[in-house]
Amino acid sequence: MKVLVTGAAGFIGYHLAQRLLADGVQVYGIDNLNDYYDVNLKKARLTQLYAHPRFQFQYLDLGDRLGIAQLFQDEPFDCVVHLAAQAGVRYSLENPFAYLDSNLAGFAHILEGCRQSQIGHLVYASSSSVYGANTKIPFATTDNVDHPISLYAATKKANELMAHSYSHLYNFPTTGLRFFTVYGPWGRPDMAYFKFVKAIAEDRPIDVYNFGKMQRDFTYIDDIVEGIVRVMAQPPKANASASHAPYKVYNIGNHTPVELLTFIETIEQIMGKSVRKNLLPMQPGDVPITFADVDDLMEATGFKPSTPLQLGLEQFIQWYKCYSS
Repeated sequence: MKVLVTGAAGFIGYHLAQRLLADGVQVYGIDNLNDYYDVNLKKARLTQLYAHPRFQFQYLDLGDRLGIAQLFQDEPFDCVVHLAAQAGVRYSLENPFAYLDSNLAGFAHILEGCRQSQIGHLVYASSSSVYGANTKIPFATTDNVDHPISLYAATKKANELMAHSYSHLYNFPTTGLRFFTVYGPWGRPDMAYFKFVKAIAEDRPIDVYNFGKMQRDFTYIDDIVEGIVRVMAQPPKANASASHAPYKVYNIGNHTPVELLTFIETIEQIMGKSVRKNLLPMQPGDVPITFADVDDLMEATGFKPSTPLQLGLEQFIQWYKCYSS
């Protein structure tokens, strides 16, 4: 089996590639290694992947329409897992065109490549951000998501609509995964948990938004990867009772929201250090709570997140100390 993983130098892409390689799968990774966060971290992830003889990599930007088309012409893939995107809610307030180029045009290029090559299944990253300021909890995939409160969220909702149109028109199986606050070793430096650990290690204060009253459905990376692998093996079929297309969207989260101050206290306890907290109001584009209803994913695939927060944070902090030393 040969799988294309876009965003292979990214956090989730790296871990998924490692898992697939361990399972005996051939992995072809692409990434543009942009500087949204430390490029050296992305290169370090790739160095780990290069140790596997079944791993191939190409430096390629999603916005390169001809390059993406050529890739699909040259390489026979059984499945595509599309994780590359311009990430970040706050960054989208200042750099909107990065999201239009990568998340909209880039996703169209992937869809068209899959169609032309008759790929058996496209699994792609959506986001819990599509729920916007939804007040009904837990968030379910049957909820209305027509009111995004950031451009990033809007592009992820657009990806789901684009995927549905391809599934409907070309009978092409697509599955979207709405990720909920993924954390763990080799994680993204722009994420709050990474910033908290770094600040505590350096004896600096941290900014805590919404006065610490935010809740997040923190989901450990190994649980996320297990869910992706299970979904890959089950391409959706057309369902007359829902969509007439072979199309599906799932939440993938821990189903256990944690208050931000509790999360920080857990980090402090593991590191044996306290931190001064700058309590600040909510930021534009942010939401007070995320909470995933994963019943349909559990029913369809047997997915069950199993990593306790304490253990997941211990694993991340152990990795951070090694990587930053």
